[in-house]
Amino acid sequence: MQTIVWDVDDVLNDLMYQWFSRGWKQENPAVTMEYRELSGNPPHISLGTTREQYLTSMDAFRKTDAGIHLTPNAEVLEWFAAHGSKFRHVALTARPLETVPDIAAWVMRYFGAWIRCFGVVPTRAPEGVPMYDRSKGDYLRWLGKGDVLIDDTQENLTQAAEIGVKTFAWPQPWNDSQLSTTEILQLLTNMAADFD
Repeated sequence: MQTIVWDVDDVLNDLMYQWFSRGWKQENPAVTMEYRELSGNPPHISLGTTREQYLTSMDAFRKTDAGIHLTPNAEVLEWFAAHGSKFRHVALTARPLETVPDIAAWVMRYFGAWIRCFGVVPTRAPEGVPMYDRSKGDYLRWLGKGDVLIDDTQENLTQAAEIGVKTFAWPQPWNDSQLSTTEILQLLTNMAADFD
C-alpha cells in the first residue's frame, strides 16, 4: 500500500484564500487585487508589503475562529471517502508551533478516518526548540515512507523529487501546476488501481 503525504494548508483547506479574503483585505480595505493575482508564497511582494507584515497578519489570522475552523476541501474529502482506504496517509505541515495544536485537531476532525500520522516542520521556532528538520524534504528523508507528496510549494516538491518521491503540485496562483485538482485526484485513483 502506497503512502501519500498531504500538505495541509492550501491543499486540504484554503487557508491562504480565507486569510486574503477575511484577513488581509479587511485589514487593508484599499486593496483591489484578487486572490488569483498572488504570485508568490509567501505573497508579500505581490501584496506590496514586507515579509514580516505578511507573517504577522497570517499568524494572527491562524488564531482567529475563521483560521481555526477552516472548511475542508470538499473535493478532497469526497476523494478520501471513495478512495482514501486504498492508501496510507500522512499530513505534513510547515507552520509556527503555537498554531499546530489547532491544525492537528482540524486534520483529525475531518481526515482522521484516513490520516493516521501528522508531521510538522516548525517555522520561526523559538530559541530552545529542537530543529530536527529544516524543511519538508528533510522530514520526508527521515520518514522514509512517503511515495507521493501533494503540496502547493515548488521548493517542497523539488526536495521531495530529489529523494525519489512522486510529486503533484496542487494548483494555486503562486505555482505552475499543469494539472487541475480533479486531474490530480484521478491520477491518485489510477495509482490505487495499478496496485490492485
